[in-house]
Amino acid sequence: MARFYRLDVQPDLFGQWSLVREWGRIGSGGQVRVTPYPSESRALAAQEALAIQKERRGYHCTTTVVC
Repeated sequence: MARFYRLDVQPDLFGQWSLVREWGRIGSGGQVRVTPYPSESRALAAQEALAIQKERRGYHCTTTVVC
């Protein structure tokens, strides 16, 4: 089954940072979960931890942002 998992850190409208996770099957709409963090550094640390966890489960990194 072709699947994807996308991680992105974005600022929100309230001065905080959010880790946006999107996952699903390639070619169909996925699910999205947004988790707020008080600072960009904490959101990036959470992104890196999740990227490592997902690589262990068989996902492959396609960008050089976190890899």
